[in-house]
Amino acid sequence: MKKTARIYVAGHCGLVGSALARQLMAQGYSKILTRTHADLDLTQPDAVDAFFALERPQYVFLAAAKVGGIQVNAAYPADFISDNLAIQQNVMTAAHCHGVERLLFFGSNCAYPRDFPRPIREDELLAGPLEDTNRAYAIAKLAGIEMCRAYRRQHGARYLTVMPASLYGPGDCYDLQKSHVLPALIRKCHEAKARRETEIVIWGSGTPRREFLYSDDLAAACVFLMNLADADFDALLDAPGAPGLINIGCGEDLSIADLARIVARVIGFSGVLTFDTRKPDGTPHKQLDSRRIQALGWRPTTSFEVGIAQVYQDFLDNELS
Repeated sequence: MKKTARIYVAGHCGLVGSALARQLMAQGYSKILTRTHADLDLTQPDAVDAFFALERPQYVFLAAAKVGGIQVNAAYPADFISDNLAIQQNVMTAAHCHGVERLLFFGSNCAYPRDFPRPIREDELLAGPLEDTNRAYAIAKLAGIEMCRAYRRQHGARYLTVMPASLYGPGDCYDLQKSHVLPALIRKCHEAKARRETEIVIWGSGTPRREFLYSDDLAAACVFLMNLADADFDALLDAPGAPGLINIGCGEDLSIADLARIVARVIGFSGVLTFDTRKPDGTPHKQLDSRRIQALGWRPTTSFEVGIAQVYQDFLDNELS
């Protein structure tokens, strides 16, 4: 991508999109296109088409999505599938109609089968049943992956899907009704410490394992991929067994119980961590095999405890203010 390329970051206010915008600006890209939801509703096809016709982006990072944790996924499955299908359909259609050179779509590790006890490879998509608690969201993401592949087969489009590990970073959602596990733990530990409480209650057994990736590391990986030479980029799009799909993770996972202990230590909460086994655990094991992107020369740079400390500072600076 030339530094003067017109680059549209869809969802620039979210966790992933804001990290992408920071990364692109840090690398000197001067024409980053953004719209808030109030300015452009991506579920409305005519509005999306008009935006693409006006701005003519050359590259698109499709980070816009309706996202949330187990609780909100279970409560609003119709919203999760319908909104995400609409966003994907409208943006990809407009990108094709208006000549976008490359598009990067963000899948989700929850679109992989539920019961894989080892790091999962890209070619194992659809190899087993999905986790029921976020099935609607996962199926929408599967449809987006297939849309990218379909545009490649029929039109030669360069649409690549990345599958990130579980993400955390600045600008995350800390609403306990909507958030994922890590920001929820940050809020719970902070509030318990502030109130001098001696216990926090955590959903589930604490045994599921998760792999976490700092959002700015993901953004660096995505800009790296978008800058691959044509031959290398097209090799990913045509990869045998997993065309147009690449995992991005850090290579290590940990249990939710260990995660809670690390968060509590960073924040300074010294009370008891109690696990409510009446609540659902979600997928028991969620780690990605990231050897393909590592072979291209990319590695994350943010250690887990440093990343959590930075996110906690973001929580103090922005969420509480």
